[in-house]
Amino acid sequence: MSDTYYPDLSPVKTGLAGTCPRCGRGKLFSGYLTVAEGCSSCGLSYEFADGGDGAAWFVMLFVCVVGVGSILGVEVAYAPPFWVHALIAIPVLVILPLVLVRPVKGVLINQQWKADAREGRRHS
Repeated sequence: MSDTYYPDLSPVKTGLAGTCPRCGRGKLFSGYLTVAEGCSSCGLSYEFADGGDGAAWFVMLFVCVVGVGSILGVEVAYAPPFWVHALIAIPVLVILPLVLVRPVKGVLINQQWKADAREGRRHS
């Protein structure tokens, strides 16, 4: 067992920042959504990380509600022409998911480490 002390960090804070769940200093991602091999600061291996489709699902759910809500809100309040809807909907429905998917994936991976979550297996 290591003698190094690591503080109890929030998976939300470290996940949103894209940093290591154990030390909070090393990078979690080596690319846009590619999880790094391990932490460059504390040496934690990220092979436990299973991002799966959770981040995409949560982002799609949130963005669809916000997107449809904003489009309906603008329609009810102002009844603008179609091009105004396109001007609002395209950034909301395309850019917002691109901005949100990385931090959400970071939060889910860091929560997975914090909870010591593993794939379910049957014992025979």
